Amino acid sequence: MTIYSCAVKKYVPEDELLLDSYNLEIKVDSAAVVEDVDLLKAELEKAISPVPNTKVLGLRPGLHYYYKVNVDSAGWFRKFMNKKIGEAPVYLSDVEEESTRDLIRNRLENRGFFFSNISSTVERNEDAKEATVGYQVNLPQPYTLETYQVDRDSIPFYDVLEEQVQSSPIQKGSRFDLSAMKLERERIDQNFKEKGYYNFNSGFLIFQADTNRYDNRKFDLFLKLKKDVPSKAVKPYRIKEINVYPHNIVGADSVAQDTTRFDNKNYIQDVEFFRVDRLDPFITLREGDLYSPEKSKATSRRLGSIGAYKFVNIEYTEVDSILNDSVNYLEANIYLSPLNKRAIRAELQGVTKSNDFAGPSLGLTFSNRNLFKGGEVLNLSAKAAYEVQIASNSQAGLTSTEFALGADLIFPRVIAPISFDSDVFEYSIPKTIISAEANLLNRSKLYGLLTFSGSFGYIWQANKYVTHEFDPIAINYVNLLYQSEEFDAILNDNAFLRTSFDQQFISGLNYSFTYNGMLRSNRKSLFFVNSNVDIAGNSISLLAQEGDPDPDGEVRDEFLGLEYAQYAKVDVDFRYHFITGKEQRIATRLFAGIGLPYGNSDVMPFSKQYFSGGAYSVRAFRTRSLGPGTYAPPATDNRSFFDQSGNLRLEANVEYRFPIFGYVKGAFFADAGNVWNTTNNGLPGGKFSGNFYNELGIGAGAGLRVDVQGFVIRFDLAAPLHDPSLPDGDRWVNDFANPVFNFAIGYPF
Repeated sequence: MTIYSCAVKKYVPEDELLLDSYNLEIKVDSAAVVEDVDLLKAELEKAISPVPNTKVLGLRPGLHYYYKVNVDSAGWFRKFMNKKIGEAPVYLSDVEEESTRDLIRNRLENRGFFFSNISSTVERNEDAKEATVGYQVNLPQPYTLETYQVDRDSIPFYDVLEEQVQSSPIQKGSRFDLSAMKLERERIDQNFKEKGYYNFNSGFLIFQADTNRYDNRKFDLFLKLKKDVPSKAVKPYRIKEINVYPHNIVGADSVAQDTTRFDNKNYIQDVEFFRVDRLDPFITLREGDLYSPEKSKATSRRLGSIGAYKFVNIEYTEVDSILNDSVNYLEANIYLSPLNKRAIRAELQGVTKSNDFAGPSLGLTFSNRNLFKGGEVLNLSAKAAYEVQIASNSQAGLTSTEFALGADLIFPRVIAPISFDSDVFEYSIPKTIISAEANLLNRSKLYGLLTFSGSFGYIWQANKYVTHEFDPIAINYVNLLYQSEEFDAILNDNAFLRTSFDQQFISGLNYSFTYNGMLRSNRKSLFFVNSNVDIAGNSISLLAQEGDPDPDGEVRDEFLGLEYAQYAKVDVDFRYHFITGKEQRIATRLFAGIGLPYGNSDVMPFSKQYFSGGAYSVRAFRTRSLGPGTYAPPATDNRSFFDQSGNLRLEANVEYRFPIFGYVKGAFFADAGNVWNTTNNGLPGGKFSGNFYNELGIGAGAGLRVDVQGFVIRFDLAAPLHDPSLPDGDRWVNDFANPVFNFAIGYPF
């Protein structure tokens, strides 16, 4: 770091100073009343130029490499870095104070502050070869609105404009603001489009401000139409005809096509590619309706969500009409270009896990789209994986093989005993998903596990940000095919773990709510919430029969000869991101979850328990190695395959993300969390108590991320700061010499 600083300073010419920063000071006249001064300051700062050289942790790496390449003879690495992040120096002599003051004055006048007093100063630091430029702004009383009305010259369009003015956010007392007027024109234009004015645009509207009636900085605002606006621009349009092309092949030769009339629409296709009664509910346009951009967007969005089409294109053509007619007409043509009906996708991955397993994974997926000519999609998948435990001292569990076969059948509509009108779902039509999977996991010299799972449920978007998933039927069957003597000894040592494997049958329902505010890219504060509810065993208990006593004499109910699980589980994942600058943000996350067994279960099934530690959790601890509570594995037990679990989980994470160069990003982070059990029948020290805050695993570290258009490869190094497995009083540690390495795909939160 010292080298960077000295290298930059020594290259600054004798008669120059580097521009270090700007200071903008805003004062308000004592007689003035000004709101949102901070927002105004942020806007004025954007007008100040040139921008000083970029700093990272107080240093200027871009300027450093520029000097090394352009002044000294540099090697290939410095030339490469200069090409990626190099910046030419910005000197005090590059600053044009008068032009900047004029630009600030113009911005202020655009926002109602006329006759502002603006000055500038320069602070020089000859020793550091740096300078800071300051701008001082004294704000007078701004001009405020007295009346907002439509100019009578806009007759016969006066009534239509007057209706818009009455509902305007610009009200008496509003500050004169050109940007607000621009937004007002866009608002009116959008509203006119929704009322059918197909050929109207915001450029036809003009504002005139008049201050002649007042001497106390007030003004009247008049809205009017420009002269020579085309007559068709002030006439509404209705849809006269709708033509739908369900099998439009871009670039293909035209062939004779049949037309089917259905629900006042023309469906035109050479063969029946898509059943018209299945396609029609996705189209919100209706003959005779006024033209509406929102309905066009809704139709395009709904058709695109089917999963059978690559492109959805809606084109409008004006239909000749009588000149003196009060309404004009449009013809709507909907062109749907299909995806390939069949597709095969292969994925070959190299997997490295924090629990010392590594190996290749091969996945194949065959997709058949529009299976029954109603937009149905059938996905058949197969997966094979082989992993080796490369850092274990135990001979057991050295290898792991996994084979899986699965099928998903997706219907782009609701399949239920009760019929639903498609108009009930305004944003999108729910999908019905039927899934089934068989998975065989073999841990060498430990156990073999066969799992069957199936579900029937629905997924739909309530709007752009909210998604619901509801599976009224969710079934899992787990069969422990075999177990070695060593694994049997593990189960015998831990009755809690053995019981969690005993209940092989899980039948219940799941519900998930997701709000993804991260899509609001124009905001500084972004939120994400995901909440899940999982309830099992209630309905199946009505059909259950009493089973045989177990070795401990306990009797549990069974269904079809299988002991079933009964529990309720709920968790919530809350994330908040604050944008601090270009490609910079502070990302935070809170997770809380609890599962409570009852009725036929004493403990949660092993597959439904919580785990802590790893690349997406508390990164200073290896995957599934943290907790429960203060539990510490025996020092002689090197079996890293033994996952440590609980039925309650709390975690908190914070991360500062920043750009380094190009696709390479950096991060500093801290994590805290653990899992616990709510009863005493788990591992020693694992029960949740009021002292839980002293049992949190805490770690901190830094990471590098390669982010190529949303595909992220992540490398994190983290060291524990607080280890709950150590004796009370010795838990605060500083083991930065032995950090935990995490490799993962995607951001952790």
